[in-house]
Amino acid sequence: MPENIKKYIFIVGGVMSGVGKGVAAASIGKILQSRGFEVTAIKIDPYVNVDAGTMNPTEHGEVFVLDDGMECDQDMGNYERFLDRDLTRDNYMTTGSIYSAVINRERNLGYGGKCVQVVPHICLEVLNKIDKALQKNKADIVITEIGGTVGEYENILFLEAIRILKIKNPQDVLLALVSYLPLQNSENEPKTKPTQHAVRSLNSAGLQPDIILARTSVPLDKKRKEKIAFHCSVPEESVISAPDVESIYEIPVNFEKDNLSAVLLEKLKLKSKKQDLRNWRRFVSGIRRAKKPVKIGIVGKYFGTGEFVLADSYVSVIEAVKHAAYYFNRKPVIEWLNAESYETKPRKLQELSEFDGVIVPGGFGGRGVEGKIAVINYCRRNKIPFLGLCYGMQLAVVEFARNVAGLKKANTTEVNPETPYSVIDILPEQKQKLAKKDYGGSMRLGVYPASLKKGTIAHAAYKEYLISERHRHRYEVNPDYVERLEKKGIIFSGFSPDRHLMEIMELPVKKHPFFVASQFHPEFKSRPLKPHPLFREFIRAATKK
Repeated sequence: MPENIKKYIFIVGGVMSGVGKGVAAASIGKILQSRGFEVTAIKIDPYVNVDAGTMNPTEHGEVFVLDDGMECDQDMGNYERFLDRDLTRDNYMTTGSIYSAVINRERNLGYGGKCVQVVPHICLEVLNKIDKALQKNKADIVITEIGGTVGEYENILFLEAIRILKIKNPQDVLLALVSYLPLQNSENEPKTKPTQHAVRSLNSAGLQPDIILARTSVPLDKKRKEKIAFHCSVPEESVISAPDVESIYEIPVNFEKDNLSAVLLEKLKLKSKKQDLRNWRRFVSGIRRAKKPVKIGIVGKYFGTGEFVLADSYVSVIEAVKHAAYYFNRKPVIEWLNAESYETKPRKLQELSEFDGVIVPGGFGGRGVEGKIAVINYCRRNKIPFLGLCYGMQLAVVEFARNVAGLKKANTTEVNPETPYSVIDILPEQKQKLAKKDYGGSMRLGVYPASLKKGTIAHAAYKEYLISERHRHRYEVNPDYVERLEKKGIIFSGFSPDRHLMEIMELPVKKHPFFVASQFHPEFKSRPLKPHPLFREFIRAATKK
């Protein structure tokens, strides 16, 4: 394809949120990759927050972290996992970041004294950022997901940006609508009216969808496709069935059943360079064949929201478990365990013996901490495979300090600033930031290197001496206690190249089959076809329990 040709695909949602725009965008990217094109993806969130760093996981879901330290929406994780690409802050924007960029430019006379207006300047800034991401990623095609649903006030400016671009480059821009079709009667008939209304909302913004991805519980039949096509002014072949699936990784395969890649290429005037989705199809077939379960408990505090369980708080952890389980042809069975329940009902700890492995993931604050420590203690004493992530590592160190090293009142200063044994303490530079109430984007964020100790579980997993992993934290193992803890049996198998910061802790395999914890977040770098080494070895141990 000539270098000067750039293609743009926009994904918008209709009727209701949470029906899978992110995985739809990621799946479209995957099938276009399989046709030989270089693809990148962008998420636009219509809130005024500059990034996702200060948002509560129970409201927004997981905060995903990129290599460069950008704190962003969980959909960015789906893009990276499906496309097998490391994205950057150029691939993420919010209303807040767009307005901030425009205002800063105006303050610095970047507009040459012109009157700066919402339209066109905000819209043009959106398009400039999309082009920047396309160029930086050296992509042929950029897929941009607009958060929320059509008809919302927050989305108007982004829809206007699409309209402007489509007027300028009609053959290079494609708009896909992901719309939910509810089942209303006993015959399980998908109802098309909500989708018709969503299209009319788009029409009122000067836009017409080129493709409709019809989300519903069951595969869409020909009659419903005809009805949507007629009322929404799209060709029948451009109505793509998007039924519920057991695994999100089935979606690209399902899309191809309706020849979506051929439809996309025709509308964008592109010729396929190849057609190769074989590895992904094999992976999906493996998922379907996996029958023998591996039961994993995840102990957290972000699950409860009203009467519901919010698994999105730990979506990357969940997907990393799945990747590793599928690697061993196992069916992952994941249960959410509320850390606070182990504080009020200590006898509940016995239920942990039913699990093949237990994970204590990241988090902040004091709620549920003693419950997590009790869980870690039970896993250590009863030799249950254990994986700690970020806060999970810090609390594993606290548990060891209290119950093995004899430091009975050891704690993290995040929970108890007056603890006599501050085995976990805040980074010095972070103290200054908190004193200034500098919270947003101010943690230790993004990729940092770590050296691995030969002869350890960590080194055997990675098969490398130097690794790089993504971080999101303010507190660390206090270096004043490292030697004392090591003498009592902790192995710090990963550490910063200057040996000041401890990155991985583990127990010897002669003492425990698998007891490993990392200060970083390995879940952010796990991929469907390349499970993360620590999750892979954790599941390997869990299958042997």
